[in-house]
Amino acid sequence: MVAAAAVLTAALLVFHDAVPNAALGLGSLLETFLPWLGAVVVVLLVLALVRRSPLALVALLLPATAWTYLFGPLLLPAPEPGADDLLVVQHNVSDENDDPAGTARALAGAEPDLIALQELVPPALDVYARTLAADYPYRAVQGTVGLWSKHPLADARPLDIKPPGITEEWSRGLRTVARTPHGEIAVYVAHLPSVRVGAGGLASAWRDESAGLLGDAVAAEELRRVVLLGDLNGTVDDRALDPLATRLDVAERGVAFSFPAAFPVVRIDQVMARSATVGHIRTLPATGSDHLPVAARITLG
Repeated sequence: MVAAAAVLTAALLVFHDAVPNAALGLGSLLETFLPWLGAVVVVLLVLALVRRSPLALVALLLPATAWTYLFGPLLLPAPEPGADDLLVVQHNVSDENDDPAGTARALAGAEPDLIALQELVPPALDVYARTLAADYPYRAVQGTVGLWSKHPLADARPLDIKPPGITEEWSRGLRTVARTPHGEIAVYVAHLPSVRVGAGGLASAWRDESAGLLGDAVAAEELRRVVLLGDLNGTVDDRALDPLATRLDVAERGVAFSFPAAFPVVRIDQVMARSATVGHIRTLPATGSDHLPVAARITLG
């Protein structure tokens, strides 16, 4: 039984995209927690040792190898910072955050070039603007998302990623151009709709539609370099984010589980790039949000 479970675990790791999504969203649900199949391997290893089963130990080589191939590179040391690198911070600050000033100071303390925020609501928005103004004189805000920058911003405009099924006012995307010392970069900031897990499975239709719209916008972007910062309410392994993950590079190093802040188990706060490399991503200390901030170092190509 342990050997059979090991083979099944390996199959789920390697062929996760074969798990259907039509019923209950099981495919996306599996892919959201795919790295945690490594914990299953550890449990099976303990059982195999207790049972003293050579067959089970040999079978465990399959999921162990699959997990190492898929996720092992994320655990390698971060590359050395380069002269052309940009440091960016992405954070869903939460519309219930009772310390926006402290949150802003904590994010600025990492000394990033760009800070992307979601769930900006009045009067907290004014607090973020005042607190960040000295070190980040350039900003663009559309609806409940915003970008603060050390470098000039131009051509800021709203990004229409609203699913057709949402009828109320909803503005959670922006596109602007950061004029860095290394050239112009199209910067996208987005907050995709939330997903829910219940008796009916994974409810993610609006998130999936919004990801498709965002992917179309990125594909149509004329500037060569693109950086996407956002709470995408999905992991990079989730097939629902394929419209983005197939067009943009994701972090090569770092795990950076960002949600929930009290006990992070997934990274749904993402940094992606085109014609640039997201060399490393990490979490920053908790703020007053239910998300952890993530910081990523981007090497411009």
